[in-house]
Amino acid sequence: MIYNNLIYFLAVIFVISTATTPEQPWLPPWLALPLFALLLLAFSFLAGKLFGSHRFISSQRYFSAEKKASFLATVLFIVSFFIFDLKYYAQPLSFNNTLPVLANLFGLVLFFCFLTLVWLRALPSYRRLFNSFVSPTNFVLNNIGTNLTIVLPWLILSFFLDLLNILPLSGMENWLGAPWGELFIFLFFFLLLALLFPPVIRRLWRCVPMEPGPLRHDIERFCHSQNFSSEILYWPLFEGKMVTAGVMGMVPKFRYLLLTPALLSTLDQEELESVIAHEIGHVKKYHMILYLFLFLGFSLLAEAMSGPLHLLMLNNDWFYRFLIWSQISGDTLLISLAAAIVFLLMLLYFRFVFGYFIRNFERQADLYVFKAQKTAFPLIRSFEKIAAMSGSIRHKKNWHHFGIGERIAFLEKCEHNQKIIRLHDWKVYCSLAVYVFLIGAGSWSLHHLDTEHLYDSSQTHSAKVAFEVLEEKMQQEPENSKWLKLFGDLMLERGKESAALQAYKKALRSLPISSELANNMAWLLLTAKDRSLRDPVRALNLARSAAQFSEQGYVLDTLATALWANGKVQEAVAAERKAAELDRDGLAYYQSRMDTFRQESWGQEE
Repeated sequence: MIYNNLIYFLAVIFVISTATTPEQPWLPPWLALPLFALLLLAFSFLAGKLFGSHRFISSQRYFSAEKKASFLATVLFIVSFFIFDLKYYAQPLSFNNTLPVLANLFGLVLFFCFLTLVWLRALPSYRRLFNSFVSPTNFVLNNIGTNLTIVLPWLILSFFLDLLNILPLSGMENWLGAPWGELFIFLFFFLLLALLFPPVIRRLWRCVPMEPGPLRHDIERFCHSQNFSSEILYWPLFEGKMVTAGVMGMVPKFRYLLLTPALLSTLDQEELESVIAHEIGHVKKYHMILYLFLFLGFSLLAEAMSGPLHLLMLNNDWFYRFLIWSQISGDTLLISLAAAIVFLLMLLYFRFVFGYFIRNFERQADLYVFKAQKTAFPLIRSFEKIAAMSGSIRHKKNWHHFGIGERIAFLEKCEHNQKIIRLHDWKVYCSLAVYVFLIGAGSWSLHHLDTEHLYDSSQTHSAKVAFEVLEEKMQQEPENSKWLKLFGDLMLERGKESAALQAYKKALRSLPISSELANNMAWLLLTAKDRSLRDPVRALNLARSAAQFSEQGYVLDTLATALWANGKVQEAVAAERKAAELDRDGLAYYQSRMDTFRQESWGQEE
């Protein structure tokens, strides 16, 4: 369950954190709110159908239904996130984008609303399957606590980075903006979190220490014989009725061995020790450190590919044709497509690369039983009992674990030929070496691409393709304002200011209310190299019109420049200061513009 939810939350977190905030929602609030409520009701109905009649429930059917319902919740949340422009409604919570983590938290709360509907629909089946009388409130809270362990590290890291950005620390913004700045923070933070987070998880999962007695004494004796120390806790997963165990924590002082009451009551002493040997195997083989290493590997790759990915898209015809067809702004389309590609790569990475290592780490942990007990038969008996009690799942496979039947068969092979144990260790070590080489070589190659050549090529390519497509469109629809506006943008980019101005004027006659069109024309009237085209008075009227419909940093920058050009220096500085508040990423630029307004007169800045 945790591993599947990891994928779902990774998808949701990626969408929440990378989605852009629209100027206006696609649907008006009075329509979006009831439609969103209807979507939740429809989803609740579908989730109930997935669980079906609780009278004929089995553990296999229950977990299969929960997996399908959680996947559906993820898909519907992502779809509704864009259709209902949920980022637009969340943005005010970020205090003018000062603390984006608060807007992201709002998105996560909404996703938990979808999951809550899954859990409420699952409750009747859960009660019958586990013979439970848990209340709906406690059932939902228990599930929230279990899943919070997935999202809390990201929320804490995001909050930490937001604070670093707003604190007045000299050079901090430049340092974080450096290629390896955020990655260094990411690594440092996650190492710190790996050391200190287990006590937080312990409380979220409501784990309590095992009481002193013969059972605890026998477990401690076995752990001591393996030179292993940790706190021993009862793990109340599914009210303790799941037959499973776990271990967490890298430092002995903050390390916990988790055992469910159902596991303790199901296995005999030798079988229990074999399961504990498996958990000790994870620690002895440094799997928890390697999990962090695998997370960092994808971060390195994603950071290295961000720049080249944009340039590669800008060198393809389909990008410009889609840009003109969709009427999405170039920056928005570029960011959205790049995010979609990275998102797909992330899913593939965690499903196949991360999944490959998890499966083989689990097998390594299984094989530790040969060192601890000299035989695998107690662990095999444990697996057979777990499979039988969990609804005959012996042959069921998943992306993060080999099937129980596969694990038993492999242990039996090793029982007859223990050389296979060393071969499997070598398989894991060689796989890690290949992984390190590929991640390192890939990151190095991406960082050393000839980006200047790609950029120059993309500029030439974009102009050629865009001009061809626009010529075709303008012949078909000569009065269409959107083609005229795009033609004006293209002419301006190619330095043909007079042609750009004529296109903008013609477009404005057809579409008098357009923030982006008014802003672009105002900027041209203020900054044209051909000074005979400049018109600061008309530029100010256009800039005010643009700002009235769209208060964004670049629009307010145009308004500030127009005010300055008309001698309204104090108003210009105030508008530029507001632009800086809305767009903190461009703070240095806006500050330099304010200095220019105070020290120079318009027309003397070139």
